[in-house]
Amino acid sequence: MKDPRSKIEEFCRKHPGFGIPNLMRYIVIANAVFWIMGAINPVLMNYMLFNPALILRGQIWRLISFVFIPPSTGVLAFIAFYFYYWIGSTLEQQWGTGQFTVYFFTGVILTILYGFLIYFITGRSVSLSSTYIFLSMFFSFAALFPDMQVLFMFIIPVKMKYLALVDAAFFLLSVFTTPFPENLLPVVAVLNFLIFCGGELKNLLPRRQSKSTINFKRESARIRREESQKLYTHKCAVCGRTDADYPNLEFRYCSRCVGYHCFCADHINNHIHFTE
Repeated sequence: MKDPRSKIEEFCRKHPGFGIPNLMRYIVIANAVFWIMGAINPVLMNYMLFNPALILRGQIWRLISFVFIPPSTGVLAFIAFYFYYWIGSTLEQQWGTGQFTVYFFTGVILTILYGFLIYFITGRSVSLSSTYIFLSMFFSFAALFPDMQVLFMFIIPVKMKYLALVDAAFFLLSVFTTPFPENLLPVVAVLNFLIFCGGELKNLLPRRQSKSTINFKRESARIRREESQKLYTHKCAVCGRTDADYPNLEFRYCSRCVGYHCFCADHINNHIHFTE
């Protein structure tokens, strides 16, 4: 039985036009606009909050407006806007537009379902925001690019996997220190991460260098055997489409990537370059 991630990948391969291109650009622009409007009139934020009772009375815009509530009312919010835009756009390049669109809105839908579940069980309205959705997105980025370095506080170079451990500690702290039912929102966000990046969790753990000697003849034979069993000649390293599935699609190799990596026409100029 295929896991959810494989089904999503298969769906996106069969529907290459699915998704919202540059989704994080629109999300960040909306956050910035509402940050400015909230600074002018703070009461506006009350009309954006997730409230199941008011949604059921017809205020359906609250189903999505909570995603656009800025993470902070201070000037530092714009640093967060840039950081999340960079992470989101990079994930879109890595996964493709379709998969990233599914990833982001899966997090939104899971959060909404949790809000309604708590409302129907307890009668309480959970204060929802996009904070944990964005933090989950950062966790996925760190799982895919664990050794990428960023300048913490614009000064200190830190690898993403270490920042991810801090992120995980923040999630756990929120679970144990935030009152119920808000304390389970990080758990909901982690569910979305596990669907897409559960297999990459090993990248966040320290890896022991192998001391075994590689048998190059055996490895070469294994590679030739695997190549001979393939039903395709070219496969895109981003979206996974092959010339067997899409015979009219053009495939090329990137000269800027280390090694030989093939990309379809949609991703030859829109991908993260391989460095090792």
